[in-house]
Amino acid sequence: MVHNARRLRETNRSGFLVLLTASAAVLALGAAAWFYLLRGPAEPAGPPGLSAEAKAYTKHLGLSDFEIKAADSFMRSTLVELLGRITNKGGRKLRVVEITCVFYDSSMQYTVHRERVAIVRAKDGPLLPGQSRNFRLPFDAIPSTWNQATPQMVIAHIEFAE
Repeated sequence: MVHNARRLRETNRSGFLVLLTASAAVLALGAAAWFYLLRGPAEPAGPPGLSAEAKAYTKHLGLSDFEIKAADSFMRSTLVELLGRITNKGGRKLRVVEITCVFYDSSMQYTVHRERVAIVRAKDGPLLPGQSRNFRLPFDAIPSTWNQATPQMVIAHIEFAE
């Protein structure tokens, strides 16, 4: 009888340890899930920026011959086109050149629209040293508070061709 009582206590104790271990595991998994969900979504990777090599090469790029055209579309919005020319004054072939166009309000203090666009694209072939190429950039989301001036253009990305 004493032997049965001891076995019953050991069974109860081992059952309690199993229950305690399982509860601790569930709590740990719950805490991990809570921290994972609490940190929010991961920030999406942004587009590539300028490498040190590309930043040094920007002095060899000429942007010129700007013209702005605006036309009303059938959807009662305005399509703004920026026409211009890029010249590669350096000694390297360029596969891709992207710029960020920044549109300001009438006071030139506030940015009303910012958009990154390619002016040299891989599918059009490289821009060779000494070569110029025209570009046309359509914009259909510029707010009416835009000052109607040529946007500020900043070289945002350069990929060199082999």
